[in-house]
Order: sequence, then structure tokens, then C-alpha cells
Amino acid sequence: MDYPTRLETTTSHAVVPVLMAGGSGSRLWPLSRESYPKQFLALQGAHSLLQNTALRARKIANAMPPVVIGAEQHRFLIAEQLREAGIVGSTLLLEPEGRDTAPAAAVAAHYVAAEIDPKAIVFLMAADHVISDLSAFVQAADVGAALAAQGHIVTFGITPTGPETGFGYLRGGSALPEDARAVRVEAFVEKPDVERAQGFLDAGNHWWNSGMFMFRADRFLEILQQLEPSLSHSAHAAVTLAAITPDGLNLNVEAFASCRKVSLDYAVMEKLDDIALVPLDAGWDDVGSWNFLAGQPATDEHANRTHGDVLMHDSRGNLVHAQSRLVTLIGVEDHVVVETEDAILVAPRSRVQEVKGVVQKLRDADRSEVSANRRVYRPWGYYESIAGGERFQVKRIMVKPGQKLSLQMHHHRAEHWVVVKGTARVTCADKEFLLCEDQSTYIPLGTVHRLENPGLVPLELIEVQSGAYLGEDDIVRFEDIYGRSEPQTTSVTVTATAVT
Repeated sequence: MDYPTRLETTTSHAVVPVLMAGGSGSRLWPLSRESYPKQFLALQGAHSLLQNTALRARKIANAMPPVVIGAEQHRFLIAEQLREAGIVGSTLLLEPEGRDTAPAAAVAAHYVAAEIDPKAIVFLMAADHVISDLSAFVQAADVGAALAAQGHIVTFGITPTGPETGFGYLRGGSALPEDARAVRVEAFVEKPDVERAQGFLDAGNHWWNSGMFMFRADRFLEILQQLEPSLSHSAHAAVTLAAITPDGLNLNVEAFASCRKVSLDYAVMEKLDDIALVPLDAGWDDVGSWNFLAGQPATDEHANRTHGDVLMHDSRGNLVHAQSRLVTLIGVEDHVVVETEDAILVAPRSRVQEVKGVVQKLRDADRSEVSANRRVYRPWGYYESIAGGERFQVKRIMVKPGQKLSLQMHHHRAEHWVVVKGTARVTCADKEFLLCEDQSTYIPLGTVHRLENPGLVPLELIEVQSGAYLGEDDIVRFEDIYGRSEPQTTSVTVTATAVT
């Protein structure tokens, strides 16, 4: 399905999916990290949560290419994953720091109103949720878009499947005159205890709060100006003063930092008395913990759910995710076990939410396991550490076809490269030459050099670094096709909206 290049009628409004792709990577640690949070993980099939969200949004009537709001450090991951999924024409709004959902919604609305259409419908949604019933999702989105076009602020309430205590709830009231499939929101309800949650189910007029909203950009900005004028002003400045980069718009650091750090629910939605709720029963899950795997089909007759190389003996009701090696369980029940190359998590299923406490302890101890995986992604490919010790480090490097690293130099280390797959074009001082499989070269300390893949298949090589200091910050870039050698300072021209 292609995106429309323009609207076909004057009565329809463009729907702009806004995918919030921030996140710290703590809930699904150790698989997710700060440098690779859960929205980039492929937990169901070949596509990541971000890719599935973008592909899902593309099915909505009058859908435009998405606007993705994410961290500046994830810009290459976002762009590459969208490209791999065939999502074209997207815009990246890159946050210098996380400020919660209200500032994200505000900058999105200002951008859409100025650059697309003030009456375009913003569909704000998290990029890391799962929805299994695409048809039900699209139908609910179409209902919401029609209501948003009429000026309603619309949210989507998830039909509860049990007395869940980990979600906030929405209490619904009377049906809307415009569409009986939607009801008015009477109240936002905080996360309840089990007894109260069961009462919500018995009453039949409560839904889980999905955090998804639809609104016309101009209507939301009007409300934001009334309720949060300072936030609206700062968000507008963050967009108008954004720096253009090859990857997207880097929101202005000072302006965005002055936005109040607050959730959209608390800053705006809970203060409104005219929000429309569209029920959504589409197999939704916010993937809030490893218990998400409990919703997957069992892999054996003992209700175990496993991924990877896992061997069970007399074990029941476990959730096991093995990434790099054999994991065996004997006599274990109702546990979560997650194995990666550099960390292993073992916890009772009833306590898996406490992983955030473990992540905080790792952060307090300044442990690298909280921030990065062994495999580190770059715009040209990735590298992963194989071994290391005093004065040496060994890495496996993959360079995608047609890509190249920056022209660079190191002050404290020399490098040996051995090509194991593909062809490398090497620049070393004033020489340029090709290396094929099983060939190698030496890059002396202090020498300007570059690695490039001129071929049609991925280039793989082993790099051995040696020297007094081997940190990633020992790099001087002289030229870089990804804009990392010198910061871009050109500002984007965004005209002021009707409400500023």
C-alpha cells in the first residue's frame, strides 16, 4: 500500500502517524539496553516492534509517512529499520534528552501543523507495543480519525482480558452522538489493586489506558496553549530552531530542555471533560516486562515458552529466551530466564517487574551492561567485541554493501585487519588498495585511514587493536558521509502556527 502524495478529497484529513520511539531499555534487560531499547527488538517474527508499528499505521485510510520521535543517539537505528521495512518519506524528530510524552506530543503537533496541514490528524502512539489483530486496529483507527476530524480528542481503550494491576484504566460514559461505537471518557483511573481491578471488569465500563491518541493538530495546539502555554512555546521553539541533519531534525537543545517533563495524560488529557474513547480489542500488549512471552504459544506440553537453544527437564511454566548459547533448566517452575552474550537474568515470573531495580544498580555501579550490547550498531553496519585484555581488543566488524567508515585517525592504538568475507577498500595514509578474503593489513598508530565496502555482499573482518588506550572516544574524524565529522548548524524554517 503506497502513501498518498496528497488528499483525494477536501472532506478527508491526512492522518499522520507519530511514533514515539524513546525509551531507556530497562524493562526487557538484558536483551534491551540504553543503546538498543525494546522498540528495536524483533520479538515476533522478522520485524522489530518499531517496524511493525510503522507498517501497521500505513494501513490506515489517508495515512501519511510517519513522524518518528526518538533519541538522537538512536537516529541511525531508526532510519535503518524504517528503510529495511520499506517505510519511505518519514521524518525523524530527534530529542536531545527524554522529557516524557507531553513535550513529544507538543513538538509533533507543532511540526505537523506547520509542515503538513494544521487540520491534519495526529495519531500519537508508542513504537514498542504489540497489536496482533490488524483489521480490528484499522477499523478502530478509522472511527477515531472521523471523530478527530470533527474536533474531538480521541483515545483508544483496550478491552481488558483480566484484572490487570499494571495498567491505568479509563472509565467510559455515554455513547457519542456522532458515533455510537465511541463513548465519552468520564475519568482516568490510576493503576488499581487486584480487588478494584476485578470490580472494573465486573462493571463492564472500564478499559485499559493504551496511551494512544488522535487529534487534529490545530485543535490540540489550541488546548495546549490554554493548559500548558509555556510548554507549547518551548516545543514550538524546539521545532523552529531545530538543526537539519542527514538523519532528521535535531530539536533545539535549550528550547527542548525548557519543556516541562510531564506525561501527556497528566498535563492535558486528565484535565479535559470531552475526550472520546474508541474501544480497541486487537490483541494489544505494551510489552512491559518479560511476562509478555506468556502470551506466546507454548513450546511444550508443560506450558514452557522458549526461544533459542533451550533444553528442559522436569520444568514447567517457564519463559526462556536464549540468544547465544545452550540454556538448560532442571526442576524449575514459573521462572523467567533471559540469556545474552554478556548477561543472564533469572527471576520468578511474579517478580520480573523488579528488573528495573537491577538496571538501576548496574547504572549506579557504572556497569557497561546497562548501556550497550556486545554488538554495537553504526550507520555503516556494526561491530562486536570478541575478546579483550590489557593493551589489546579483538572485534568482529561488518560493513554493509556500499557503505564506508569515516576517514579517521587514532592517537593511542594501532589496528590489524583480516578480511574473512567480501572485499574491502582500504585507505591508509596516502595509499588506497583492495583486500579480499584471507588478506590482511596493518594500520599504524596516528595514521589517517578508512575502511569501505565497495562490493555487493556484506564485508566482514576481524580487527585486532593494540595500544595504551582502546576507548571508542579515541577517534578523530576528518570526513564522514553520515555527518559525524562536523555538526550541522543550519536551522529548519518552520512558519508559526495559528496557536503559538
